[in-house]
Amino acid sequence: MKKSILLLVTISLLWACGKSEKTVDQIIEEGSLPEIRAKKSELNSKQKEISDKIALLNEKIEKLDTAESRPLVTVEKLSDTVFKHYVEVQGDVKTDENIVIYPEYSGVLTKIYVEEGQQVNAGQTLAKIDDGGLSSQLAEAQTQLALAKTTYERQERLWNQQIGSEIQYLEAKTKYEAMQSSVNQLQAQLAKTVVKAPFKGTIDNVIADQGQLVSQGQNQLFRLINLRDMYVSADVPETYLGKINKGTEVIISLKSIGREYKGEVLQVTSFINPNNRSFEVKIAIPNADEAIKPNLIATVKLNDYSAQNALVIPQSILQENAKGESIAYYIKKKNDSVGVAKRAIVTTGKSYKDKIEITEGLNQGQIIILEGARTIREGQEVKIAQEDE
Repeated sequence: MKKSILLLVTISLLWACGKSEKTVDQIIEEGSLPEIRAKKSELNSKQKEISDKIALLNEKIEKLDTAESRPLVTVEKLSDTVFKHYVEVQGDVKTDENIVIYPEYSGVLTKIYVEEGQQVNAGQTLAKIDDGGLSSQLAEAQTQLALAKTTYERQERLWNQQIGSEIQYLEAKTKYEAMQSSVNQLQAQLAKTVVKAPFKGTIDNVIADQGQLVSQGQNQLFRLINLRDMYVSADVPETYLGKINKGTEVIISLKSIGREYKGEVLQVTSFINPNNRSFEVKIAIPNADEAIKPNLIATVKLNDYSAQNALVIPQSILQENAKGESIAYYIKKKNDSVGVAKRAIVTTGKSYKDKIEITEGLNQGQIIILEGARTIREGQEVKIAQEDE
């Protein structure tokens, strides 16, 4: 009897174990809501159990294999370098030799000898104005002067020999001197009928027309510009007074023509403009090909601070702690590819663009962390990226 019962139990167990469990698809197909809910609860329980086990495994892996959790960082070795800070202002290209030429004599403009764009030398004739008979008056006056001179010299010889009266001698002398003055005046007037270039430059514009009647000091004849002796004028805030001096290094950028020049301050004015609290600086600028024109806008960078042996880092890697102190991370190497991140509280100096000077907190030769600095913590092991990574 006992054997029969045992056999029956064994058969029942084998039948139960051999009975296959319904799949999710089968349960969904049958459409039994209680069975669907039961299956969902069962799967949620299994999912949580698996997630907990994976978390335990990951925790154990991190403890046993630290290489898996090391963040990748790029580094740079600190070394002394020259650091320069610039103050940027806007300036204008100018020339002191940019003038409009007016006639000094009234009359008909009989001849124009130059054209626009032509290079001229100082004293070169540009145009001729009709003298209105002035040359004839000069010729007549010169004839009278020659006669007066002869008369005066004869009277002077006689007077020296004590022959003749003093009045005759003085009259001859006075007449001669008067004629000499008259000739000089006529010559000066006649010279004004010839329009000449006051300096070497370029005829930028021929304004008057040949045959035009022009009046002294009223009608514009030419615009003459010297494009060789150019300079940039810029207004600098008064706070930089004493930092910007004659000889200060300057970088000038002319974006409209795509050119950049290095130079130095030529002049610093002593006057502070009360309207904008600034002082003017002038910087000479080369223009051999005359591509630079007056009134071009220039970006002027003036070197107001320089350090010859500075420690400089990218400003973007600096962070701030809860106290508002600036911090940067550096590495203590274990080997060529692994190191330990260390935090340094630093004191900063001047900054320019993305570079900032470190005055305290870091030393020459230390290896600072660049990329990855914001995702690490003090004492964490890091993997140092090689050049090919």
